[in-house]
Amino acid sequence: MRVLICDDHAVFADSLALVLADAGHTVVGVTYSPDDALVMLRRHPPDICMVDLHFPTGSVVGRLTELRAASPTTRFVVVSGFVDQQIVEAGLRADIRGFAHKGQQASEILALLRRVHAGEQVVDHRPIRQRTGPRPRSQAHRVAQFLTPREREVLTRLARGESTATLAKAMGVTRSTARSHVQSVLTKLGVHSQREAVIEAARHGLVSVETGEWLVS
Repeated sequence: MRVLICDDHAVFADSLALVLADAGHTVVGVTYSPDDALVMLRRHPPDICMVDLHFPTGSVVGRLTELRAASPTTRFVVVSGFVDQQIVEAGLRADIRGFAHKGQQASEILALLRRVHAGEQVVDHRPIRQRTGPRPRSQAHRVAQFLTPREREVLTRLARGESTATLAKAMGVTRSTARSHVQSVLTKLGVHSQREAVIEAARHGLVSVETGEWLVS
């Protein structure tokens, strides 16, 4: 399927794009605002558009009609960390085809998209803490066992977008020590940049890119 992603949280959007590409789908674009999504919808109409619920300019609900009009054949899926019943009802009235929670595992999001692509209307807005069952053990999960508590804290702070300077101040360490912790995280995850580290951690369910919370017990 061809998918357009629209989310102002760049780490989440980019990691989701990688997950979709790894699963064999075509990501026609990653945008960070409804205005940019409108341009892409007109130029490269996708099968599905995944759009965040909240943007700095407000809720996307008020623009759903405009977005759908830009690409009438596209099925829209709203993605958010929290969706209440009122939002769901408004979305359904606007013919939104699916609601996904940002805390879902990648496999769950992919399954939801396949159902929407097949013509179903899927609503799944339960908080992640209501879900049960262990996550599959990936290589990243095994690596996580070797991250020290300090390194895990560093990774969660990077997921929240903190700079090394901010991270050092919050943790009460020098910048040099903070950089050392960051480099250790990169080495253990087998990546070359802080952004790659967050994307890798998010892809494998180690951290929540929505809250920065560490997800592995």
